[in-house]
Amino acid sequence: MYDPLRAKGKLVAWTTAAFIFGVGIASGLGWTESSMAMPVLDDAPQVAASAVAPATDLSEAFVNVADVVTPAVVRIEATIPATARPTQQQLPPGFEDFFGPMPESNAPRTAGGSGFVISDDGYILTNNHVVQDASSLRVYFPNREYVDAEFVGGDPLTDVAVIRIPESSVAGTLSFGDSDEVDVGEWVLAIGNPGFGAGNQLDYTVTAGIISARGRSLNLLQQDLQGQTTPDGSALGGFAIEDFLQTDAVINPGNSGGPMVDMSGRVVGINSAIASRTGYYQGYGFAIPINLARRVMEDLVEFGQVRRPQIGVNIREVDAEDAEYYDLPAVEGAFVSSVTEGGPAAQAGIREEDVIVAINGEQVGYVSQLQGEVAMYRPGDRVTVTVYRSGQPRDLTVRLGEAPINTQPAPEPELDADVVDRIGIGVQELTADVADRLDYDGAGGVVISEVQRGSPAQRKGIVAGMKLLEINATSIEQVADVGRVLDAVEPGAVVRFLVGVPNGGSQVFTVRMPNE
Repeated sequence: MYDPLRAKGKLVAWTTAAFIFGVGIASGLGWTESSMAMPVLDDAPQVAASAVAPATDLSEAFVNVADVVTPAVVRIEATIPATARPTQQQLPPGFEDFFGPMPESNAPRTAGGSGFVISDDGYILTNNHVVQDASSLRVYFPNREYVDAEFVGGDPLTDVAVIRIPESSVAGTLSFGDSDEVDVGEWVLAIGNPGFGAGNQLDYTVTAGIISARGRSLNLLQQDLQGQTTPDGSALGGFAIEDFLQTDAVINPGNSGGPMVDMSGRVVGINSAIASRTGYYQGYGFAIPINLARRVMEDLVEFGQVRRPQIGVNIREVDAEDAEYYDLPAVEGAFVSSVTEGGPAAQAGIREEDVIVAINGEQVGYVSQLQGEVAMYRPGDRVTVTVYRSGQPRDLTVRLGEAPINTQPAPEPELDADVVDRIGIGVQELTADVADRLDYDGAGGVVISEVQRGSPAQRKGIVAGMKLLEINATSIEQVADVGRVLDAVEPGAVVRFLVGVPNGGSQVFTVRMPNE
């Protein structure tokens, strides 16, 4: 007979036994231990924001600079024919890993590096060793799209090259800073777009550091050019210019050709080389000063080659013994060991054992700095060279010659100019011969035959070959009119120039007269 009370008692007994058994198993497995409780997390700042404000402000500055600069940094892929491909033995120390391992086959291969867009019409700056000998070039953008590029020109003596893409492909450009104003200890960012490997794992890298030193010469370019000669038989490596900015910002393979920017996002250098035992970063990075790169770029765009100026001297570093023997004010400058007979220096009166200490007032402390300063000018420019001789400084005016590095030097009208020092132009009468060379319809009037590098006129875009029509609404008929009108202009005042061009058009420029 079914007894409901007895059945209910059995159910309670079995339930209790099952509960106790389950607790035992759970306990054995550790499920009931209190350590398995979820931890209570705290996301409150450990340090007051005011205590780390300088660091967070700097971090935010890095972010802002990177956001602005990165869109204009591109990846460049170069197809290198087997016949033009360098071997590991041909590459100078520091450059091997930019090209990667040398393949065993004779098939063309792909090399790469970085570059950055500098103008709305598609010009890109990069390193010469990234694009030299390429049969084709392809440029990749931040959105992974790409376009073919054309080679404009390259200079192995500074490792600067220019390529170009269609205007319609330009998404962003970078502005130039002044590498002469960069100080040791100043923060910089090195930006590149290596993009090598499957899937382009390293699409954009931004590294931060400081300028560690200026004027570093590594002899990398000289080694790269070893055995090559100029058309007149001189050693080509002797014309190489190495005036690197040194930084501790990380620069690794693939970043070569990318921009080094200041904290305003302006380019102050082109990432170029690393010095390490492995080819990878070990604390030293180097960049080409942007002022030098810009000067090289101008020639490559205008002539397709660089017109390298020269003084016509052989020079070496000054040491302590030189300073003592020649009564120098400091152990600095470039010692003139010989002067080229009949060259620009000889014609200006520079002698052996002179010590060059300044170019146009810019101090020269060492040989590479002198080379860099001279390279900022063009053949035919006049510069004031300050030398120490017999313990006294002397200023000598040198009209720069052209280094014999090109098989076909670019033509330039040989025009004598009466330089108007304050504004920075040289002028001469527009004779029939000059008009014919400059492609004007006829003679008469005054033509600008020289524009001093870095002068107020040059910075505003005035170039040699323009015809002076008016200065401050005064008609210019002869050379004497130029000096007469400009002499009446007060320092700091703005001068209006109306100039003509060979096609019959005209342009207006306003230039501020420098303070005396």
